[in-house]
Amino acid sequence: MTSRIQEIARDDKKELLRLETRPFGTNAYMVICRTSNESVLIDAPGSAEIIKERLKETAVKYILMSHGHMDHTVDLEELHRDLGARLAVHKDDAGQLPVKADQLLAGGEHIKCGNLILEVIHVPGHTPGSLCFRIDNYLISGDTIFPGGPGKTASPGAFKEIVASIEEKIMPLPGDTIILPGHGEKTTLKTERELFNTFKSSRQDFELSGDVTWLGS
Repeated sequence: MTSRIQEIARDDKKELLRLETRPFGTNAYMVICRTSNESVLIDAPGSAEIIKERLKETAVKYILMSHGHMDHTVDLEELHRDLGARLAVHKDDAGQLPVKADQLLAGGEHIKCGNLILEVIHVPGHTPGSLCFRIDNYLISGDTIFPGGPGKTASPGAFKEIVASIEEKIMPLPGDTIILPGHGEKTTLKTERELFNTFKSSRQDFELSGDVTWLGS
């Protein structure tokens, strides 16, 4: 695991950065508007000093939480305090956070970061309040979808819910969408759509849960 910040995208409008954090190898993402110098942090899973150093010359407007699990909130209290940013989470996961949120989300909102817009997508399954954040052709997916499969689920009911979220909210996005998950490396929607469609066509029994892959549980 590296503590180096990785540049995912850079153009005349934005920078999109990824940091694989200690101690759990969870990804934090930073979005910076290059015209206004405003920024947004997505998840607060650790390595707070590295995040603060990178964002110190920007105006941090939001910390957006993909969900409330502990490995995504390790340094949330410190970052919320020191960055002075507005903390936003889905209302169904707000109770899991170590600090009180400033804004409760429901899905469907559009978060402004300077001249950039992040679309908020509610994708229950991994947790009741799981969210994805879409900017241009990038989808920051939290623990909802990974290369080769969905996020971990606690019950067959939650698995059915995450499959429905992926089918209804993620699969209809443009095929050139790049998926940036909460752990590990990126993938493309085109790749995941092919695997997902194979899974859906070959399985009639969805009484699954835990760590499942599209090619076999």
